[in-house]
Amino acid sequence: MTDLRVVDLPGGYTELLDSLKSTVRDARIKALRTVNTQLIELYWAIGQGVRLQQEQHGWGSGVIKRLSSDLRVEFPEMKGLSPRNIQYMTTFAGAWQDGPIAQQAVAQLPWGHVTVLLDKLDAQEKRTSYAAAAVQYGWSRNVLLNMIMNRTLERTGAAPSNFAQQLVAQDSELAQQIAKDPYNFEFLGLSGEVAERELELALTSRITETLRELGPGFAFVGRQVHFDVDGDDYYVDMLFFHMDQNRYVVIELKTGKFQPEFAGKLNFYVALVDDMLRREHHNETIGILICGTKNDRSVRYSLGRSTSPMAVAAYTYDKLPADEKKALPNEGHVVAALEWAEPGPEPED
Repeated sequence: MTDLRVVDLPGGYTELLDSLKSTVRDARIKALRTVNTQLIELYWAIGQGVRLQQEQHGWGSGVIKRLSSDLRVEFPEMKGLSPRNIQYMTTFAGAWQDGPIAQQAVAQLPWGHVTVLLDKLDAQEKRTSYAAAAVQYGWSRNVLLNMIMNRTLERTGAAPSNFAQQLVAQDSELAQQIAKDPYNFEFLGLSGEVAERELELALTSRITETLRELGPGFAFVGRQVHFDVDGDDYYVDMLFFHMDQNRYVVIELKTGKFQPEFAGKLNFYVALVDDMLRREHHNETIGILICGTKNDRSVRYSLGRSTSPMAVAAYTYDKLPADEKKALPNEGHVVAALEWAEPGPEPED
């Protein structure tokens, strides 16, 4: 038997091996996506058939249970034919009535993602938007749920800005899409009043969650980034680089209400980063001021006189008001209750 460890490899072998590995991986991913799309098509077809019968003959839950039983007898090896899942299929077909379903973004998502969209969103436009975003950014089921509960897409692009005045049309539209309003920092576990430095440290110590809240494409460069301007020292609160838009993003944090002078300071920092860090192949630097509260009219006046492209957004980190939090049981009580609770029935597939 030939010892593979001592075989002399010809020139180009390593490059070919790397290429073939990539080809195999791509083929496996494509095959999995194809199988998933076929499953979604099947579920949609089942749901469409049941939905039409419900509309024409008023099928009730009893008929669906019988249908589930008969299908399971015919296809004992197949999962996903419970009455509950067939009802999901019916709701799915009703939500996405226009076929072919394979051409919709939702067909590229696992079934668990689809059920989250059906359970957590009522408006079809939102379901379609979140389905497309989940496909584009590769969100897991838990991330999709988190994005829906935090109303991520509804907040995206909502911050008042001067991008339309300071950037060319297409660039301003792109820049606007990375400025949310408000930002949700509930993951920090903060409550009450906090200092700006405390908020900044909390965001950087939980940088993974911070980047997720900022949105896809953000890469963390640093906090309190130092700049020396002819002997004068300046420090940018938080500096990011947006990979998709190929630009630096300066973020300034203010825990109080927006004041016009905040815009002037951010205007200076954006100009500073644009001059000292930006390269020729980079797009223009933008700034985002994140403050505790703001008066949008005051923001518009301030941004109207700013020469750098900037947006101003608010943030929140309290899930519930303080008095409502006091009324909730503490963690120890919840754990004790769960430990004594009787186990419930196994969920249906």
